[in-house]
Amino acid sequence: MTETAVTLVIDKLVQLIVHESKLLKGVHQEVADIRHELESIQCFLKDAEKGNLQDGVKMWVKQVREAAYHIEDVIDEYVLHVAQHRHQQSLIGFLHKIGHIFKKLKPRHDVATKIQDIKISVREIKERSERYGFRFVEQGSSSSESNVTWHDPRVGSLFIKEDEVVGIEYTRDELVSWLVGEASKRSVISIVGMGGIGKTTLANKVYENELVKRHFDYRVWITVSQSYNIQKILMSMTKQIYCENEMAPRLIDMIDDITLISQLRKCLQQKRYVVVFDDVWKIEFWEIVKHALPCNDRGSRIIITTRSDLIGVSCKESLFDQVHKLQPLSQDKAWELFCSKAFQFEFQRCCPKELVKLSMDIVKKCEGLPLAIVAIGGLLSTKEKVPLEWKKLHDSLSSELECNPHLTSVTKILSLSYHDLPCYLKSCYLYFSIFPEDYSITCTRLLWLWVAGGFIKGKKGKALEDVAEEYLMELIHRNLVQVSFGELDYEIFRKYRIHDLLHETILSKAGELNFSQVMEVSDTTFHGKSRSLSIHDAREIVFETSEYSRVRSIFLFNINEMPRSFIVKLFKKFKLLKVLDFEDAPIDYLPQEVGNLFHLKYLSLRRTKVKILPKSMGRLQNLQTLNVMETAVRELPIEIFRLHKLRHILAHSHDFEIESSLYAMQGVKVHDGVGCLSDLQTLSLVEANHQGVGLFTELGKLSQLRMLGISNMAAENGMDLCASLQNMVQLKVLVISSINEEEILDLQSMSSPPQFLEHIFLRGRLERLPNWISGLHNLVTLGLCFSFLVEDPLICVQTLPNLINLSLHQGYDGERLHFEEDGFQKLKKLTLKKLNKLKMVEIDRGSLPVLEQLEIGPCPLMKEVPSGIQHLKSLKILDFYEMQREFVLCLQPQRGKDYWKVKKFVASMILQGLQIYKFAGTRIPTWESHMKVTW
Repeated sequence: MTETAVTLVIDKLVQLIVHESKLLKGVHQEVADIRHELESIQCFLKDAEKGNLQDGVKMWVKQVREAAYHIEDVIDEYVLHVAQHRHQQSLIGFLHKIGHIFKKLKPRHDVATKIQDIKISVREIKERSERYGFRFVEQGSSSSESNVTWHDPRVGSLFIKEDEVVGIEYTRDELVSWLVGEASKRSVISIVGMGGIGKTTLANKVYENELVKRHFDYRVWITVSQSYNIQKILMSMTKQIYCENEMAPRLIDMIDDITLISQLRKCLQQKRYVVVFDDVWKIEFWEIVKHALPCNDRGSRIIITTRSDLIGVSCKESLFDQVHKLQPLSQDKAWELFCSKAFQFEFQRCCPKELVKLSMDIVKKCEGLPLAIVAIGGLLSTKEKVPLEWKKLHDSLSSELECNPHLTSVTKILSLSYHDLPCYLKSCYLYFSIFPEDYSITCTRLLWLWVAGGFIKGKKGKALEDVAEEYLMELIHRNLVQVSFGELDYEIFRKYRIHDLLHETILSKAGELNFSQVMEVSDTTFHGKSRSLSIHDAREIVFETSEYSRVRSIFLFNINEMPRSFIVKLFKKFKLLKVLDFEDAPIDYLPQEVGNLFHLKYLSLRRTKVKILPKSMGRLQNLQTLNVMETAVRELPIEIFRLHKLRHILAHSHDFEIESSLYAMQGVKVHDGVGCLSDLQTLSLVEANHQGVGLFTELGKLSQLRMLGISNMAAENGMDLCASLQNMVQLKVLVISSINEEEILDLQSMSSPPQFLEHIFLRGRLERLPNWISGLHNLVTLGLCFSFLVEDPLICVQTLPNLINLSLHQGYDGERLHFEEDGFQKLKKLTLKKLNKLKMVEIDRGSLPVLEQLEIGPCPLMKEVPSGIQHLKSLKILDFYEMQREFVLCLQPQRGKDYWKVKKFVASMILQGLQIYKFAGTRIPTWESHMKVTW
């Protein structure tokens, strides 16, 4: 972490010396000297920043870090001051007048004095390093990222396959029996244990059990965590219940708590339900939420997971309620789990003989805690399989455990994963401390924040975002970060999180290093030392310091109201911000003062009520990312074109009330001149009919674009768009939406499409599928909405070698779809939605060999289950939506003529879920099979 801070400062000093030398008149040599001293210090930091430091060494590292922060503050303040006095002049013109400005202003003398003081301080720090005998470590020699490329673990079985359940099989079966037992009284079971012991895993395995799914009318899963909002939890419960059989009440977000509770009671009164409240921290939570869960004598069940014995006992209100204390894994189960992680790439995951004793000792010291075993095993999987390497970790692990042999030492054990990270990953990993516990962050948001924070070191020939994704892949590979949502979806939808216990570990570390401070209801005072400020559900914020210059990032989470005084102080005091993330914040305007944040690189207003972007944004010359998704912003100010460092503009909105309409997605208007933003990688969505042909000429200049989204496309613009797309050789994602349901998307005239295209979403009528799509060998996702194709589109795309996700939503107007032999060899998810003329689906043997998820419906003319569906050996999820009564009848066990097609899956329990939602027709008796019907 300190090494990263020093590296960032050195890079800044180099830029200052090279590009702003005339501004450093009188202190140029001092700045150069500081740079050289820091480079010397940097050589020893890898040795000094190891775990288990002596107090003196810790102090030295802290002094280096503080010096680096101080230098960064001085540089940023100086550059800000210069920028504020340019008065729209060019840099060259300003440099000619710089001497005149400094005669009138005091800051030049101030910065010279500060630089002299820093030089003396840094020199003293360097001299102190010699007392500790640090050895010289070449840059990149330890855990270097320079020659390592981490393969994407999302591809292949390691990514999509759940970790094998180890050690909880008996408990799982016991809880399943309790859930489906004959007792009619509503009852509660609390699963109690320390963080990381497997409470959530156990609850999830029980919750997802097929027997449980069939037994209950409604199932609800709620993650509570420390910082919860009871209204949002009640809304989530309501939405989960309603989504199974009907639309949720309109304007649900405006309903008060009492009404929500009444609505839930009414809905659940005559139903058998199971609700899981995962990760409960406060007794008060149960005291409120239990009123929404009626005691209806229908065998309903509630599962609560908590780390607190007291909460478990408090939820036991009758003889029918239980508390289950989850125990650590036995030694043999712990060994089994350890081997599955540490030797995941070895033959049969077997431990080499020469490592058995060391491995057994490491497993023993993990004391049966699954999360610790998984993390340490994941760490060891990256090491050479030689005794020397493993002994090093074994010895360090021992020193941690000797301090406290109990389970409370597990956080120290897990911190080893942090200490083992190369310096370039430490800041990226600590970034998760900013987000609340159990928080899932989208992939693109995380990567762009890392880039804005300056944590990504450039590699020749690679965009910073690509390097950032490599960093993320390495963290996943080390089992420090996990995918929480959207494995088969495009990156913008995929989400990541870290386990609670790991979050606690890095939260402590981030505070120790002044990396971030979390302000909550219990602690609303900002002390001014941290570089990042994360405000969680704080109703009143107190700033007790004048050290606002230290803060570079501000995040808001679960904020119900935003005092204007806070907004005023934010833009007045925090002038050196790089990141301002207002996502989901209750704000409806952005003040003109935002233009004063010269260093700002990342601004997110996503899901706020902001309508207009102020013209002063044209002064944000360092801005890289602007996110106004799902806001009321309908036009980007022309001043945005002054921001030549912009890399990402996300500006589309989505109206969920008209989800099935072409008009659900709306773009923004842009003025003429967008082609000047030559660094743009993301632009989505912009309206095509606002500028006409001029827009497409401008788009053709954006050769770095990776994601492009266009709405309101007209047929007459097709040729111009195709011509522009041919210039976008880096394009990976293309979203096009037509102006209305009758307008034709004319996309045929493209002879050389971007060959790196991975995701295509076309929303609008097509005469035929563009022929160039069949040549996109990197295509992963194809979505056709409202296309109403007459010809079977499968013929054109069935041989695409990397197609994983295919969706036809009113995309085909024919009667028959034929999946031919050997077609779609990598397709994993297939969606056939609202194909109103479709009567038959045929699947040849050998087609769709790895399909995992199949969703069909509504298809009103489809009377039988797809022929050949029995050949889909990898199918895990099979969902039918709003199918006709005849279709549902043919799937009934024993009596249904098509039941034999799915019987094999049901009997072998291959399927994770087979569901039928809201069929058209009279009620059919509940099935006796392993399937679930939602009436």
